[in-house]
Amino acid sequence: MRRFTALLLGICLATTTAIGGGYQVSLHSMRNIGMGLIGTSLTYDASSYFYNPGAAAFVKDKFSFSGGVSLLMARTTFQPKDVMGQYHIESIINTPLYFYFGFKPFEDLSIGLAVNTPYGNKLSWGDEWQGRYLIQDLAFKAITIQPSFSYKIKDVFSFGMGLVIAMGNVELNKAIPIEGQNGVDAKTNIKGKATNVGFNGGILIRPVKGLNIGVDFRSKINMKVEDADATFTVPASMSGNFPDQKVSTSLPLPANLDFGLSYEFNEKFLIGINLCYVFWGAYDTLTFDFKTKTAALDVTHAPAMYENKLIPRIGAQYKISDIVTVRLGGYYDPSPVPDGFLNPQTPSMNQIGLTAGLSVYPFKGFSIDAAFLYVMGMEREGTYSPENFSGTYKSQIYIPGIGLSYSF
Repeated sequence: MRRFTALLLGICLATTTAIGGGYQVSLHSMRNIGMGLIGTSLTYDASSYFYNPGAAAFVKDKFSFSGGVSLLMARTTFQPKDVMGQYHIESIINTPLYFYFGFKPFEDLSIGLAVNTPYGNKLSWGDEWQGRYLIQDLAFKAITIQPSFSYKIKDVFSFGMGLVIAMGNVELNKAIPIEGQNGVDAKTNIKGKATNVGFNGGILIRPVKGLNIGVDFRSKINMKVEDADATFTVPASMSGNFPDQKVSTSLPLPANLDFGLSYEFNEKFLIGINLCYVFWGAYDTLTFDFKTKTAALDVTHAPAMYENKLIPRIGAQYKISDIVTVRLGGYYDPSPVPDGFLNPQTPSMNQIGLTAGLSVYPFKGFSIDAAFLYVMGMEREGTYSPENFSGTYKSQIYIPGIGLSYSF
């Protein structure tokens, strides 16, 4: 029974791959990526609708458009405990996208739309590796749609809010520790969908010229995987214990509280910091419910015991000329996964992210934005206690990206 607890744990954790712990990156604007993801206090363009809806009213232009794509290339290495040899995730290149639109019908009011794909991921450990009974491969795609508004008061204070609609689907394959035909492991395939709603709200304060202070709160979203399809390939003699059927579960995507501060020393140089507090403590246990109960499949509870974490970030921007602007940044992302729960579905490690960016302005209002993010997962040795699965993980993630922005 514990094997199937681990299987569904992988399904749910795939949903959170891109918002915390494992591969926590916010690929939602090339300009902000280049500055270490410090966008809470920035007012460049309509990307504020994701980072802080309250800041969008300070975008100067009446119309603002921004879109882009990143290439996420990850490599994770696993060294089994007391066993020679290593295993590598075969990570397919993922392409997270974003698109923003902002419109100011009045000087102090802005309305807009944010579309993001923040949770997409594909990975494969292969069919024969030591942890194949926990995970072989998974693919997850998600999209969030956020209609928003923002209103400012006397160029000093603004507030805003957006409704976040999250939709996703996941497919996962794993081996079952049952010998099938020709000595091949039995297998299972899971396909499911999840949809739910949350909100994003924030404020921006400009107490003195050049200083921006931003606060943003993104609510918890309880992603429910209702009636996922569970298909089993097992010997005929075992089919009674493993019938093809439906399974349901849910997972809270944790709330995030962001504080940002940036200061523009002059028209050329800006520096900022950001503190992101992730309420991972909301994720303590997962419950799985198979529609057809058997000796092998029943209602189960899997403890996770995640811990709240604080992510510090820093970034800077320098305007070389009217045509070229450059950016640098970095952050430290501590893992929310406690000792005893480290697993290969999301091999979560403490991470250091280093960023660089460039914008080229060929004509007024239009920019070509590029960014590069390198994420180093610090080596971590640990055990997944429910399965007594131990080893050492390391990872590296390379994320180049390009985008276009136009405001008028």
